[in-house]
Amino acid sequence: MKEQQRTTLLSLLIVLPSIILVGVFIYGFIGNTLYISLTDWGHGSAGLALHPEKHFVGLDNYKQIFTGFVYGRFRQDLVNAVFYSLFLVVGSLFFGFLFAVLLDRKIKGEGFFRTLFLYPMALAFIVTGTIWRWLLAPSGGLNILPTFIGLPAIKFLWTSSKVTVLQFNWQNLPRIFFIIVAVVSAVMLVRTLHGERQKKKIVKHSIIFGVSIIYIWILHPILPPILPFKEMHGYNLGTLGISIASVWQYSGYTMALYLAGLRGLPETIRESAQLDGANEFIYYWKIAIPNMRPITMSAVIVVAHISLKLFDLIYAMAGADNANTGHPSINMYLTTFRANNFAVGAAISVVLFVLAALFIVPYLIDNYRTRRAG
Repeated sequence: MKEQQRTTLLSLLIVLPSIILVGVFIYGFIGNTLYISLTDWGHGSAGLALHPEKHFVGLDNYKQIFTGFVYGRFRQDLVNAVFYSLFLVVGSLFFGFLFAVLLDRKIKGEGFFRTLFLYPMALAFIVTGTIWRWLLAPSGGLNILPTFIGLPAIKFLWTSSKVTVLQFNWQNLPRIFFIIVAVVSAVMLVRTLHGERQKKKIVKHSIIFGVSIIYIWILHPILPPILPFKEMHGYNLGTLGISIASVWQYSGYTMALYLAGLRGLPETIRESAQLDGANEFIYYWKIAIPNMRPITMSAVIVVAHISLKLFDLIYAMAGADNANTGHPSINMYLTTFRANNFAVGAAISVVLFVLAALFIVPYLIDNYRTRRAG
């Protein structure tokens, strides 16, 4: 018993320095940032003063960035961040799985192609941004490729286009959110009814669907709008070039994950599928992908988290002052270190922190439940 206590005490002493460092330099700084976001540091008094005045203002900074007239650019940056995440996640998963399937077929020169696909991962975002800024230059790069076969040059502005599609009114954002929730909950409810028919899941999805419908059809028309004016946002085509560059860099990462997953599947599964008459497409679509769900979930979490940290890639390709390709991280930099509005900059960073948590926390909860069930 004494030996066990001594071992436990020794283990605690070994990890104690790490716990203290993490507590101070990670969670302590997160807490300090949250506190600053609830103050007016940088609003009226000099933000860079030796002893700046800070007064507690509650959630006023968050109200300003989501509903204030001055912070319309932040709201567009937030919309851009959603599209950046969607393109990066979907694009890297699609091309990563495609490359993994090609390599899984044991093609000639597999080592060369594996290195070729993984190489972009070795580059820093700032290097990737510099390379793709040259490739997507308006008067060069990809735009002049058709001229080599006698066709006119492309005139698309990859990182500076002002064309916006899929526009919506920011006032309707809550309604759009609940429409998405209603659709997802309806799909989950149908799947549950056609599956194991677990009572708890049926009740949960039914409640979520019902609350969403009540808000969409009853509450939204009578509640005051979140903005006193019409403000249109949407997908700016100037972000397309940055999305392509980010997908190019991280497709190799998802390829490595999927290739390890495919090579880890028992060969008997493929042989059984072939005996049952399944072709290669059916094997990968119906068998391989469902068996690699944990890998897909891990890839989604990591890539989605990275999509919230595209600061250096955007900075290198389009600069910090290009409003069309904005991102909350760029906005945080400009607000904090150019405008010296530290409170609002801290509020933006907290919003980014919450967005990252929305990806990570559900994954950790699901992983924890899976381990307990196992």
